[in-house]
Amino acid sequence: MIWAYLIHLSYNMWADREVPGREYYSAKPYLRFDDGLWSDLLERMADVGINMLVIDLGDGVKYESHPEIAVHNAWTVSRLKEELSRIRELGIEPIPKLNFSTAHDTWLGPYSRCVSTDTYYEVCRDLIHEVIEIFDKPRFFHLGMDEETAQHQKEYRYVVIRQYDLWWHDLYFLVREVEKRGVRPWIWSDRLWRHPDEFFEKMPKSVLQSNWYYGSEFSEDVTYVKAYLDLEEHGYDQIPTGSTWSFPENFQKTVSYCMEHIAPERLLGFLQTVWKPTLEACRRDHIEAIEIVGKAIEGVKGK
Repeated sequence: MIWAYLIHLSYNMWADREVPGREYYSAKPYLRFDDGLWSDLLERMADVGINMLVIDLGDGVKYESHPEIAVHNAWTVSRLKEELSRIRELGIEPIPKLNFSTAHDTWLGPYSRCVSTDTYYEVCRDLIHEVIEIFDKPRFFHLGMDEETAQHQKEYRYVVIRQYDLWWHDLYFLVREVEKRGVRPWIWSDRLWRHPDEFFEKMPKSVLQSNWYYGSEFSEDVTYVKAYLDLEEHGYDQIPTGSTWSFPENFQKTVSYCMEHIAPERLLGFLQTVWKPTLEACRRDHIEAIEIVGKAIEGVKGK
């Protein structure tokens, strides 16, 4: 069973301008990352039994293929490789994430304003291939692809939304580039909430699904909860995702509900999220989220 935690190296996945009152929401030209906290979190993850770490890289790496997108103090490729070795030594499997949703691609720098052009496809291909090589052909590659709506970009200066066949065209392109290298693509499933018929008609079963829901009420009357059931009914592999974003009890409720309603052969594991940068000011949030995963693991072992 996968017990995964999502952590951010870069946190430039939201607004392209300063947004008053939205802490950490606005992109910065420098890396927001605390090395001491990082080390402590890795140790605590290993202690509680977390066995997978999804690392949202963004512009936090000085990629050899596209160093121009890196923020100030971004990790070198050699530094990233050193950290990946360290993670593996702790018994944790590192998985890369690059979010190609237009609602979360500020990290792409100038290329976030070239979406669906030849230049865009070339850059995306280069980055995917390089990251797969850096991670030494990881089991999965998380492509994001969530929240690509006008509502989710209402605070941005520059808004892009792919619709109809273009969204699918670009998803298929990204999926193909990942699969070419023998890696399984992984995405957020929230497009299902608004376009269920289209989703089940067009979404390949090869793409690992992470539906996410951060509330406290687990009923099929809740659209976001019903998505877990619909994905199961249609035979998709899942890693359900919880969070401390709204309710601390959400993750354990997600585990209980999904273990009851998803067949074990399609329930690969669970992903915990905190949606905070890896900064000392957020230490308590990260530790709380990690401890909650530990309690869930113990609860499953006790059954």
